[in-house]
Amino acid sequence: MAQRILILVGTKKGAFIAESDPARRSWRLRGPFCETWPINHVVADPASGTIYGAGGNEWFGPAVWKSTDLGETWTHSSDGLAYAEGQEPIKAVWSLCVRNGRVYAGVQPAGLFHSDDGGQSWSHVEGLQRHPTRPEWSPGGAGLILHSLVLHPDDPGKIWVGISAAGVFHTADGGETWETRNRGTRADFMPEDQRYPEFGQCVHCLVMAPGKTERLYQQNHCGMYRSDDGGRRWDSIEAGLPSSFGFPAAAHPRDADTLFLLPLNGDIKGRFVPDGRAAVWRTRDGGASWQDLRRGLPQENAYFGVLRQAMATDRLDPAGVYFGTSGGALFASADEGESWDCIAQHLPSILSVETLVVDC
Repeated sequence: MAQRILILVGTKKGAFIAESDPARRSWRLRGPFCETWPINHVVADPASGTIYGAGGNEWFGPAVWKSTDLGETWTHSSDGLAYAEGQEPIKAVWSLCVRNGRVYAGVQPAGLFHSDDGGQSWSHVEGLQRHPTRPEWSPGGAGLILHSLVLHPDDPGKIWVGISAAGVFHTADGGETWETRNRGTRADFMPEDQRYPEFGQCVHCLVMAPGKTERLYQQNHCGMYRSDDGGRRWDSIEAGLPSSFGFPAAAHPRDADTLFLLPLNGDIKGRFVPDGRAAVWRTRDGGASWQDLRRGLPQENAYFGVLRQAMATDRLDPAGVYFGTSGGALFASADEGESWDCIAQHLPSILSVETLVVDC
């Protein structure tokens, strides 16, 4: 059966879609969509092909956009995307995840909502806001945002979220109760005797390994980590990387030991690719060792960053890997990072990259 691969791109000025056949040698770009709203995250429901876009800001307010025809037409709704009267208003929707028809949305200031009617209306998952640490959560550089959403593939009650700068939280009962999952992750910005707190770490990205539901990878403001027990304990895997700082991480679609990163050089050095030479770093052994992949990427005068949701893989074989830059360039690899092509330039600053494979 013929297939098409779509790269779903969220930017500061709308959503875009790049499209190719499984060979992934040439691409057609469509957009901008969503009336050029700021779109923080674009995802698809692989079961239905429905595309959702998380958007908004202080001026527009929050909304989730929706397309049921692969981006040809869009609608949006903010029905229910609000906290109780008297609480700080929601500024934007930052992250989305779909499982078995239910759509989850992470918002700013940090909170979780879900929809059971395809994004037409939303309900607040109030248990997260009731966590006893909530009054002490502090915003990261982009604000207090719930940006990482990881759903267990088989148990609908289990959810992990990443919040900047509060850390990782987990529920086993669908959101009624939550516990912190930050043991072993550093907070280098704290006094030395407080660098391993229960919460308050600045998690940047959280992903689950395929086929191993207890294995999680986390790119943090202060290190790169792996957990093999669902986040109860984290171990550093940053040895061999050029920097302990970065935003995105993307899991291989089939191999739990393969992960892709794009490290940046950290706060005091400008948050761009180290030495102005772009590289995606890949591990094939769960973080025990790393290899830099540079063929086709700019190796001089590259001063871009890549944000937390702006890297993804596809489910083809070999797996494709994609990332978008703060300067509006979109890069693609059809061979698991061995070689790269720039498939779009001069887009607005890219905030997210995800993929969808559809049967024609």
